[in-house]
Amino acid sequence: MSQFPVITHHGGHTGVTGSCHRLQISEDLALLVDCGLFQGEDADRALSTLEQHCVTFPVDDVLALVVTHVHIDHIGRLPYLLAAGYQGPILCSVPSARLLPLVIEDALKIGFTRDRALIERFLEEVEGRLVPLDYNHWHTLVDDDRHRVRVRLKRAGHILGSAYVEVDSEEVDSLDHQSGQAQRTVFSGDLGAPHSPLLPAPEPPERADVLVLESTYGDRLHEDRTTRQLRLKAAIDHALADGGTVIIPAFSVGRTQELLYELEGLIHDAEDARWQDIEIIVDSPLAARFTAVYRELKPWWDAEAQARRDGGRHPLAFDNLYTVDSHDEHQQTVDYLAGNHRPAVVIAASGMCAGGRVVNYLKRMLDDPRHDVLFIGYQAVGTPGRDIQRYGPRGGWVELDGQRIDIRAQIDTIGGYSAHADQADLLRFIQGMAEPPHEIRLVHGDPGAKQALEAEIHAWAAASGHHVQIIS
Repeated sequence: MSQFPVITHHGGHTGVTGSCHRLQISEDLALLVDCGLFQGEDADRALSTLEQHCVTFPVDDVLALVVTHVHIDHIGRLPYLLAAGYQGPILCSVPSARLLPLVIEDALKIGFTRDRALIERFLEEVEGRLVPLDYNHWHTLVDDDRHRVRVRLKRAGHILGSAYVEVDSEEVDSLDHQSGQAQRTVFSGDLGAPHSPLLPAPEPPERADVLVLESTYGDRLHEDRTTRQLRLKAAIDHALADGGTVIIPAFSVGRTQELLYELEGLIHDAEDARWQDIEIIVDSPLAARFTAVYRELKPWWDAEAQARRDGGRHPLAFDNLYTVDSHDEHQQTVDYLAGNHRPAVVIAASGMCAGGRVVNYLKRMLDDPRHDVLFIGYQAVGTPGRDIQRYGPRGGWVELDGQRIDIRAQIDTIGGYSAHADQADLLRFIQGMAEPPHEIRLVHGDPGAKQALEAEIHAWAAASGHHVQIIS
């Protein structure tokens, strides 16, 4: 019996970020799923960015890199991977192939160089490697007298273009002729929550022998959509009453577009006339570019979003929506909102407040109780976002750009807008398989989240008579 396939992790196993998983199919064949940056506490503060992200694992035997989605903690090490000598294709969904160059371009500007010629050369190299795959279709990587390897992408509901990955692998001599089935390994990537704006919910695979499963929210349950809409509305009502700004730190791809969709719905349905005049400001050139691409990718929207569009509405391009492009416009907008009593909603990167334009808003407005900071995405331990989220409700402080800022603004968190499945969703993903896995490897989660999810999986397995080994 062959010892292969074997899974090793080059990131995303002991923390939440830096996802990179290797499926060793044979001694000389491997598959890589994601290659992301480390962020927050997952990053090694003792090392430089180059040192901690440098790819030191072998790449000569890698058949392909499969990208589950284009968030930076899943693709940010791509420049390091190519620098290490990786020569193979980059497989991803059709929407991800459209979005990925935008993310990599931004990452290059921030972490590598602003030399336009170098950036263009690298982007040309990346785009030449991209192999867009349709959802639900098998793509054969190897089929010879030794191995058969194929992959299939299915919708993950995390961001537009996100996918989970099914890998069928077999050594021809070791094929289980009785069952006729190859070994199936499933990599969840990041799974989305049901009822996310714009995105259809993920459906479980038919089967898995081994499942590599994210566990970001393995220890909690999200609010339902009605509750989160009411809480979003309440935060904006507070701004309308106090003449303040709702600051929403948001990731440029995914959360920003889904939030705009929800805001358009609230404005459309609002009975309070003041809602028709409230400014919704996207202060992130990258987010604005992503939003434009999201509009181009309408065929991949869910049925509800399609119905809005067919009804003549424009959920990502409505009248109240303004975008801020230049740095001068940004500074003027910060000064304007901090100094007057005009209610507004500002969506700005970065999502964990670790940099970007949102930091300037926070430095000017965190100490003013008229304003609100509303978190809608995961805040990694060690990031300013986590500190504001934790200490703000107690009247604490946070350090931003070396300054101590007292927190007097209202701090809210709406878990229901998380891009990640919660504990119940993750369990349903497992339980929905006709042939559930005999091995589950929990990744992409803090220790507490992993432990809580592991306990729930064991309880389900015991009740259903299913034996499963869990590695976390």
